[in-house]
Amino acid sequence: MRSFLRPTGRRAAISLAGAVVLGVSGAAVATSANAAGGAAAAATTTGHSGTTTWSRACDTPAPGLAACHALRVTNAPEHIRALGVTPNATPSGFGPADLRSAYNLPANGGAGQTVAIVDAYNDPNAEADMNIYRAQYGLPACTSASGCFKQVNQKGGSKLPKGNTGWAGEISLDLDMVSAIAPNAHIILVEATTASMTNLGTAVNTAVSLGAKFVSNSYGGGESSADTGYDSSYFNHPGVAITVSSGDSGYGVEYPAASKYVTSVGGTALKKDGSTRGWSESVWSTSASEGAGSGCSAYDAKPSWQTDTGCAKRTVADVSAVADPATGVAVYQTYGASGWAVYGGTSVAAPLIAAVYADAGTPVASIPAANLYSHASALNDVTTGATASCTPAYLCAAKAGYDGPTGLGTPNGLAAFTG
Repeated sequence: MRSFLRPTGRRAAISLAGAVVLGVSGAAVATSANAAGGAAAAATTTGHSGTTTWSRACDTPAPGLAACHALRVTNAPEHIRALGVTPNATPSGFGPADLRSAYNLPANGGAGQTVAIVDAYNDPNAEADMNIYRAQYGLPACTSASGCFKQVNQKGGSKLPKGNTGWAGEISLDLDMVSAIAPNAHIILVEATTASMTNLGTAVNTAVSLGAKFVSNSYGGGESSADTGYDSSYFNHPGVAITVSSGDSGYGVEYPAASKYVTSVGGTALKKDGSTRGWSESVWSTSASEGAGSGCSAYDAKPSWQTDTGCAKRTVADVSAVADPATGVAVYQTYGASGWAVYGGTSVAAPLIAAVYADAGTPVASIPAANLYSHASALNDVTTGATASCTPAYLCAAKAGYDGPTGLGTPNGLAAFTG
């Protein structure tokens, strides 16, 4: 069985029960509720940059469970009402117009497409909260009554798993990012019974069986020798763009981001500036143990379309988008939270990239990540920043062209994502 243990401190490659143990910065302590897959998840402060502080939405998981990659800013100033829609006001954090501007994306994307979000446990307020977000920003409603939204369990049924307030933050973040980037897409939220790879993988299969051509996953844990089997069982879906966040613990590799069948999504710090683009990006790194995940897989074979020479096997990541909590995004969450908030983590980037794929249309490549490598010039190349010191350096530091933390770069329109 996979071990998804994530000890505190710098990421360590320590074998335990056949799995690589991944580090997490800060003093994260599993609650008894989460250890049992229960209803609550304690937020633990894990990082800060300047005056911005944040905590992990999901606490340290019990053995065999994955962790979500959402980071909730704990001191974001808000100038609107905490709950509901405030007309003619702007929540803190980047909103849909900011993200579309930064990545040169259309305003009405996603028409005719279905994007799935895979997460663990249940957020009973998911649909209502997503539609508050959409209403605040003038986006069209997406409801179960209209057929736009569907919320199912890992087998596609209507009996949803038990609630978990930590994973609810992840769910709210994911739904809001898809809404921001592909507001006209249909959305399926598939909730796994627990955060085990077997249950999450089953949810991925269900998402595809329900017609999603784009599936976002914002979770991960240590690699293991079982990964190639998980690849075949859960992630080998030709013609489906499956995005996975690369992780928030800096240099080092997590699964399923290391799967050769997925688009592995790293993270950046995104800032407005006076350039022609109007924005600049650098590698997201808060400390040696917190930032965009990257590096060499220990188990997954190198795909034919990935040609860097520093890893004999799969290299993480492929592409990237905003992830730094200090340059985070607006999210609306009421199950386990009090309305408007700001979030970061590579959990921002994975659903954002899934929605960009949806804007670009139905994939034609068997593995949609391959298109990125043949259209790298159509991306914003990120050339500054690093998460650590490593050899070869590109695995943890930005450079011109491909690098580990940001992959080939960030979206600049849809050309790189179009088959």
